[in-house]
Amino acid sequence: MKKHANMKAFLVAGAALGAGAVHAQSSMTLYGALDDAFVYSNNQKGHSNVYLRQGNLYASKWGLRGVEDLGGGTSVIFDLQNGFDPNSGALSSSTQIFNREAFVGLQNQHYGTFTMGRQYTPYYLFVGPLASSNWLTGATGAHPGDIDGLDTTIRINNALVYTTPTWYGVQASGMYALGGIAGSTGRGQTISAGIKYAAGPIGLAAGYLRMDNAQQTTGFDPASTGSFGTSSLNAGYVSAKAVQHVAAAASYTIGDLMMGVTYTNVEYVASSQSIFRDTAVFNTYAAVAAYRFTPAIDVAGAYSYTMASKANGITSAARYQQYSLKEAYHLSKRTSLYALQAYQRANGQTLGANGAGNIVDATPSVGDSQNATPSSTNSQFVGMVGIAVLF
Repeated sequence: MKKHANMKAFLVAGAALGAGAVHAQSSMTLYGALDDAFVYSNNQKGHSNVYLRQGNLYASKWGLRGVEDLGGGTSVIFDLQNGFDPNSGALSSSTQIFNREAFVGLQNQHYGTFTMGRQYTPYYLFVGPLASSNWLTGATGAHPGDIDGLDTTIRINNALVYTTPTWYGVQASGMYALGGIAGSTGRGQTISAGIKYAAGPIGLAAGYLRMDNAQQTTGFDPASTGSFGTSSLNAGYVSAKAVQHVAAAASYTIGDLMMGVTYTNVEYVASSQSIFRDTAVFNTYAAVAAYRFTPAIDVAGAYSYTMASKANGITSAARYQQYSLKEAYHLSKRTSLYALQAYQRANGQTLGANGAGNIVDATPSVGDSQNATPSSTNSQFVGMVGIAVLF
């Protein structure tokens, strides 16, 4: 249950400082999710596995979200969100208390919203809700290895974000993240933009994201404002000078049926410091459908086809096909039982983690749940049964 507390301490402090009468309303909300499942994978680096995995339907997390009404349609807002593993109690990131989000800003009903801090990109926030990672979850529904970042694997530090109000169904947003490196302000920067349209049964969205590598160390430097998931699909390209994403998605809803399509293009741009020589490109074409039989029962299915470019000495470029299913039974508005299934097949070749010259057979990585445990063959199946509770 969301818990609201009147932040009287702020008002009392304001009065004590001679701030005068304060009439604004303030609130703070504690929220989160607990999600855990039994998982079967037929091949993780050569072996089948049965284990518990958190964060499948929803990421397990807790957060504090606050609003202070300043009057005149303007509010101060903030959000602090932490991820954790209920199976061990461990933080999702040992070095970050609020690894998922941490931002503060101003919101005005006429002029839009401006926020600063660690945030998701407009690319993800606008296109992601129309993609399969939203309807089937990223664990098994994200495109192979979440290569295009349409699940929650990409977050940006030092980010400034402006989002417009919605005008006639249209909304836009832009982000710039400061690299913060003395003498070279552009190194490690991130740029993102998104636009969406929603009216009646139609949803349309497009997004752009470019993460520049600070390149002070090997690979994608941790000093960079952006970071992304690494899997067997892109392991040979993480030393890129920059990673660029472009995506477009559309959905149409007829009663209880939703149908959607998505296209994404991802480029790993090479530089003299990269351990590969040619820009690598991944194009993904995907379709998703979801149907609600009753308020308590819904299902979804998706198909995606990801194709890599012929570059870096590869003549038989990697291809990945993925089929995903989800069935959910909602015991209440906050508690759900679910089952997930996905199968992926890979063909062709890609670069291994050692970069140029290390040409290897492409191996599948279902959704973003198997990024660290790809199959040792050209196919991988993952099935899950779990429970998720929102609060």
